[in-house]
Amino acid sequence: MPSSLFRILTSIPLLLVLVLKVLDNTGGALGFTSYANDFVDPGFIVKGVFGNNTLAAQGTILQWAKDSAVGGPWSVIQKNVTAPSGDIHDYMSWAPYWWPDCSKAGNTTELTPEQIWKTCTYVSRDGKFNPDGRLINDVGNFQSLSDMVLYNSIASVLTGSGSSSYSTLAVDYIKTWFLDDETKMNPNLNYAQMQRGPTGQTGSHTGILDLKGMAKIVTGIEIFRKMNCTDWTGDLDSRMNDWTNEYIQWLESAAISLEEEAAPNNHGTFWYNQVAALKILVGDIPGALNVTNTYFAKQYMSQITANGEQASNIRGFLTNARLSAYAGDPSVWSKTTNEGSTIRTALDFAMTLNAANSNETSYTAELYPSVAAVGAIYGDPEGRYADFLAEREPTYAEEAWFLWNQPLRGGEEESKAIQGSGTASARGSQVTSLAGNKGNGARERGGVGSWVLIMLVGVGLQASFAL
Repeated sequence: MPSSLFRILTSIPLLLVLVLKVLDNTGGALGFTSYANDFVDPGFIVKGVFGNNTLAAQGTILQWAKDSAVGGPWSVIQKNVTAPSGDIHDYMSWAPYWWPDCSKAGNTTELTPEQIWKTCTYVSRDGKFNPDGRLINDVGNFQSLSDMVLYNSIASVLTGSGSSSYSTLAVDYIKTWFLDDETKMNPNLNYAQMQRGPTGQTGSHTGILDLKGMAKIVTGIEIFRKMNCTDWTGDLDSRMNDWTNEYIQWLESAAISLEEEAAPNNHGTFWYNQVAALKILVGDIPGALNVTNTYFAKQYMSQITANGEQASNIRGFLTNARLSAYAGDPSVWSKTTNEGSTIRTALDFAMTLNAANSNETSYTAELYPSVAAVGAIYGDPEGRYADFLAEREPTYAEEAWFLWNQPLRGGEEESKAIQGSGTASARGSQVTSLAGNKGNGARERGGVGSWVLIMLVGVGLQASFAL
């Protein structure tokens, strides 16, 4: 059975991106990191008062904005299998750990894949990923969209323009997925994580998790609104609100969604993430606060023990708290569970675990954005969180998340190097110069073109192939 660190990092839908190097025509490696779930305060980004210690992180974001756009725009119609409804606009995915048992299918000849999907009984094999689950990649395409919108919206602020190549492209990608008649997704998840077989031709409650990156989409649109981006027109805003209101209605009434809402673990936590973000998107701030208040009064209360062990996920806690704070209630940062713990208690416990002892060092990097967030939000007067990051990832100030997790010590040397290069004086040109030379950074990141994506969903490891 996996040890505590693995459970903390992967008992939830945390997306760990392990990628093959992809070379451009100059021989440099292109790539970016996909964070499964985060909400970045749009007001903080649009205000644009970033410390000089964040210049390297700004450069990273500009490069990742370009890299994350490769392969798009994406749409639910980009699949070869149509949902049982017969409508190609219906989002669709297959449950990752369900495998066919055709022993009772009664066939006398070899079954085609399509026949297997419909006639064979599917059985669960806990933690064993069925690789044909990514023959349909709506889930991967949505994750790509959420990354692209996050990085390009922030990049549009960094370049200081009401319209830029970053915002123009991001708005076009949003339109393609949500709004254009030929390519838009229907506002439901009726066929998400289908188990397949004669009785599995509808979605399951776990499929709600597929759109966990919605908080990143909301971040991007809120940034465009606050910066008065001319690419994000009033007509687009109205149409996006209409789509979102329909989707919220589905989330708050569909049986599989309500089952997910009630889940005591990571599934419930991430349901609240998604719905609260969507309420913010449509301007229903009281509704958003009601969602986050409900979460912190219910599931959260039993999710962290007295010593900091937790049965959900730190990223989920942080995102719900950030959404609550953005909606006007930051008091949840000091909210204690039934055993007297806070989000910081959970993070502090996770930092004490020795990944080497359990051969889990590949998962530790997924903890770093949470360490930075807790250090910035709760304060780090003794430098404990910054020291933790510096010891384990010396180039942490180059990570995108370093920009929006401030104040936090670090980045001074990287910024001095950029400023001392003599290539530019203005912030925008400084970070553009760095972005052009950053390459692959401290570790290999989610790539462009053909890539192999390793996703941690639920309690196991699942491989996603986007070819």
